[in-house]
Amino acid sequence: MATSPFSATSTWPRPVTFSHCCSISRFIDFSSRNRSSNLFLIRTSNFGRVKRSFSVKNVSSEPEQKLKDPITEEGTPTDLSSFTPDAASIASSIKYHAEFTPLFSPERFELPKAFFATAQSVRDALIINWNATYDYYEKMNVKQAYYLSMEFLQGRALLNAIGNLELSGAYGEALSKLGHDLENSSLSGARCCTWKWGYKHGLFKQHITKDGQEEVAENWLEMGNPWEIVRNDVSYPVKFYGQVVTGSGGKGHWIGGEDIKAVAYDVPIPGYKTKTTINLRLWSTKVPSEFLDLYAFNAGEHTKACEAQANAEKICYILYPGDESVEGKILRLKQQYTLCSASLQDIIARFERRSGGHAKWKEFPEKVAVQMNDTHPTLCIPELMRILIDLKGMNWSEAWDITQRTVAYTNHTVLPEALEKWSLELMQKLLPRHVEIIQMIDEELIHNIISEYGTSDTELLEKKLNSMRILENFDLPASIADIFIKPKESPTVDLSEELEVSDEEVAPSKEEEVAPSKEEEVAPSNEEEVAPSNEEEVAPSNEEGEPKEKVMQKKEKVDTEPVIKPPKMVRMANLCVVGGHAVNGVAEIHSEIVKNEVFNEFYTLWPEKFQNKTNGNCGSLRIMRIFKLSGGRQKRNNKMKAVSFLKEKTGYSISPDAMFDVQVKRIHEYKRQLLNILGVVYRYKKMKEMSAVERKQKFVPRVCMFGGKAFSTYVQAKRIVKFITDVGATINHDSEIGDLLKVVFVPDYNVSVAELLIPASELSQHISTAGMEASGTSNMKFAMNGCILIGTLDGANVEIREEVGEDNFFLFGAQAHEIAGLRKERAEGKFVPGPTF
Repeated sequence: MATSPFSATSTWPRPVTFSHCCSISRFIDFSSRNRSSNLFLIRTSNFGRVKRSFSVKNVSSEPEQKLKDPITEEGTPTDLSSFTPDAASIASSIKYHAEFTPLFSPERFELPKAFFATAQSVRDALIINWNATYDYYEKMNVKQAYYLSMEFLQGRALLNAIGNLELSGAYGEALSKLGHDLENSSLSGARCCTWKWGYKHGLFKQHITKDGQEEVAENWLEMGNPWEIVRNDVSYPVKFYGQVVTGSGGKGHWIGGEDIKAVAYDVPIPGYKTKTTINLRLWSTKVPSEFLDLYAFNAGEHTKACEAQANAEKICYILYPGDESVEGKILRLKQQYTLCSASLQDIIARFERRSGGHAKWKEFPEKVAVQMNDTHPTLCIPELMRILIDLKGMNWSEAWDITQRTVAYTNHTVLPEALEKWSLELMQKLLPRHVEIIQMIDEELIHNIISEYGTSDTELLEKKLNSMRILENFDLPASIADIFIKPKESPTVDLSEELEVSDEEVAPSKEEEVAPSKEEEVAPSNEEEVAPSNEEEVAPSNEEGEPKEKVMQKKEKVDTEPVIKPPKMVRMANLCVVGGHAVNGVAEIHSEIVKNEVFNEFYTLWPEKFQNKTNGNCGSLRIMRIFKLSGGRQKRNNKMKAVSFLKEKTGYSISPDAMFDVQVKRIHEYKRQLLNILGVVYRYKKMKEMSAVERKQKFVPRVCMFGGKAFSTYVQAKRIVKFITDVGATINHDSEIGDLLKVVFVPDYNVSVAELLIPASELSQHISTAGMEASGTSNMKFAMNGCILIGTLDGANVEIREEVGEDNFFLFGAQAHEIAGLRKERAEGKFVPGPTF
């Protein structure tokens, strides 16, 4: 179990928020002509006397100091400190942490303990670089970029940090002296502290059973996290619910509701072959101790007494909790708002501190950049507005200008159904002040659209408003709604026809219509007093000859059915585009689709906002042209590691001589794992139709691997997982097929698993329907590891194919511009599948 969230060594759940990343990612010259400071740590332990000396250069505060790049500028020092540890000093450091930073019993020095002690010794070196980096940033007052994301998939931090510090050899030797292997220690750490940073149970751990995918809670924080450092002095209030009251100056004040506190936890992230070390800041949620209802607790009402604490803790319990229920939706929205509010309060506090107490708010966007990774951090737009207006006293136009120049948005999907929306009613309940601000942003957008397109073509204007507004199914402001009200036309009367009407044909007056005859002057009952409807007067029966009474019963039934109005929603992606100064896709083709389809109306209005930032670095793939992609000794070694791992995880024995055909990514219909496994089924069927000799002649031995998680409530994706595992169970136990074809579903796919599978792969499947994949990043990793790709011209595949050459890429499927026509053809029933299909 995790320790108390109030303790300094807490491993309580922490939701990922943002990383403090300076916009300057080059090497920083920390050298100074002034004195250097030496830090000596001398401790005595059961392992013997331990002495560590770190020499830290004093950071100059001279304003003329320049940021230097070691590649382009000669004479730039390559060291932050003069201390380069050797294997002996590293071994002493590991021993020290095993003794004095214990998370395990002292009797044994086994793998988990070795991992933690090793990680803590690495962290010591990172802290020195880390503090110097941020001291330099503070003194130079450089612009800093803050990347807001709900998740960071970091992988094995130990090997990454040691490799970046160029200390792999020294650490390997030190651990060998202590009876352990660096690789094994790292693997132990991967099992103890896995890839999902920030939530106590992460997403979920995937088990594969006879019924397919089974989700169980991850336990990555239960043994602690050796990398993070709690910052008990860095905490910010976060509010939910309550109400908004208007103050004397017309400013809104958010009062009442539910209050929690977000506490910072920091993780150092080292750069590669540089001493620059940046920060990943995570947040843990709790409530102050006075929120514990001590009276109720002592009265035995323990659950009631701890209710506030439990509500706060569950915010960072599970990443992406199921949102089928209202409670699930509220929890997700709480997660997103906590991310935004705590991060922005922290960013602003840092800005004010760097300003020396005299903050020039117009300069805020020149010192701060906030990048929203997908739509999960969208609430940072109304939250920044709220802070600037309600707490810093700005007017609307000042706050809006600062917000738009500070915030930018990275889009990750072209699927309309994946563009995040929130119920206005739910958001209004949880975040009432933010809804007011969003409504004002929406109204300003409406005026911008009207200013751009005018009011002469109301059909065009209505179309633009429907697609671009932030608020969906929401009435227009009264002043604007008048534009769409068409004036009533006066009926035209033909006077010539009126003159031809004879006296006898003149219609009776209203009095004549109403006045009853003598026979009708009997006092009516209550039912008869009801005035007849127009339909009763006009239509005695319908065309089928039904009597008037039956017709009226039907009509009354129709009239009484309530009109169901579509729910009012907040379109988060639209708010991102409107509230930020830049919108980027993550691959060339994706960015073009974003401009031409997903946000075309916005692109037409603000073309300067849209740009491309391809994930990863496709340019470096040019080196693949000079490699033999078929493998070699290293590929064989990588395959042997994968064989051992898969035997342990799945029980299946596979041949390292077979071709490894791999598709690993989250399970989704558009990524087409179903198409891939149907191809496997077809291959198996053809094999079964052949003799053993024919099979060996016509088929290369192949292992088809699948890996990825289906979201817990995505039923169709989970059915695909089950189908893959069932196909595997059938094929893998067929003695006639043997090693000629195997199907393996790798459970609980994550970054650590990827580090084993990707270097072992020879063919990798990236076959999403063209135009639907934003980028895909695993495709780049496969290409960099000497694997040939089979894929559609989608996402980063387009650029990868250009870089590695068409001969090193198997092109598959239709292109993006052909998809619409193919869908139309199938919808019209014109597609006739072949007999093999």
